[in-house]
Amino acid sequence: MSRQSFIRALVVALCLVAGAALIARASRSEAVPPRQSFDTFPAQIDGWRSDGMERFDESVLAQLRVDEYVSRVYQQAEGRTAVGLYVGYYRNQRQGQTMHSPLNCMPGAGWEPASKRPLTIQVFERPAGPASGAPARNISVNRLVIQKGLDRQLVLYWYQSHGRVVASEYWGKVYTVVDAIRMNRTDAAMIRVIAQVVGDGAEAETAAEHVAVRFTQAVFPLLGQYLPS
Repeated sequence: MSRQSFIRALVVALCLVAGAALIARASRSEAVPPRQSFDTFPAQIDGWRSDGMERFDESVLAQLRVDEYVSRVYQQAEGRTAVGLYVGYYRNQRQGQTMHSPLNCMPGAGWEPASKRPLTIQVFERPAGPASGAPARNISVNRLVIQKGLDRQLVLYWYQSHGRVVASEYWGKVYTVVDAIRMNRTDAAMIRVIAQVVGDGAEAETAAEHVAVRFTQAVFPLLGQYLPS
């Protein structure tokens, strides 16, 4: 690492520490806008169907320290393609209740990262789609391939708060500090979409990516109801 990069990283780290201390000392109650409960999260999304909600045990919840979450497996109508969706929502992050990166918890379940890079996806703000003139935007997410033995999965994940989508965990923390000062809000969520990689090589990864991207495009317009802007 160059001296300039080291200084830049040190400054960012010091800002995060100072910001975390500032957030922890704040005593005002946060004014989070109303949002729908994940109990109402749809079991059918644009041709994808889920048979039920996955419930985590107490040991997992103690590690996540999440206020509310949804965890479902969705399948397409023909039943041959499946994706996993997890959304973990935090009402505030003032008392050590912070979002966790999948990179921190997946190795504990035996999954190891094989590759990681950013991916840009075009999504719509509302469930209407292009024909209705609903506004479109490009979001940047993390594209991660994980492996356990011969099994591989493709993971897309990002952090979302107040209408903002961020791939970087570090920038997510910076925005948390900024929003705590500017808006008196630290609510945020981590969203993760998983698709199985069937077969070997780059083509198999590309096929899994297409599945994960299609599902992300289907679910993204719904998130605004559950993650307040």
